[in-house]
Amino acid sequence: MFLRELLRYLRGPIIVLLDNSSTHKGEPLKKLCARHPRLKIEHFPAYAPDVNPDEGVWSLAKGELANSCPRNVEELMEDVIRSVNGIRWSREKLHGCILQSELPLFLR
Repeated sequence: MFLRELLRYLRGPIIVLLDNSSTHKGEPLKKLCARHPRLKIEHFPAYAPDVNPDEGVWSLAKGELANSCPRNVEELMEDVIRSVNGIRWSREKLHGCILQSELPLFLR
């Protein structure tokens, strides 16, 4: 798990910002936080593009997908993965998503 690796390699308090996915609120995460009090979890508001750079990523992906016409679920999944990977591997796009948010400068 990624958070275990963070705990292993980073010293001092760790604050992790997560979206509101149900996978980020489960029992395994609660147990990990209980075992490691220096790990603090903060959740972004449900929909808040001004503070959540992830909203910019999904906005870019939806923009690319809006004009696609997949013939089946498999093609839809391929389109979604291609779109997200195109953003994932673009420093410019990711940086733009961070800048469009109104996060404090130390998080940019």
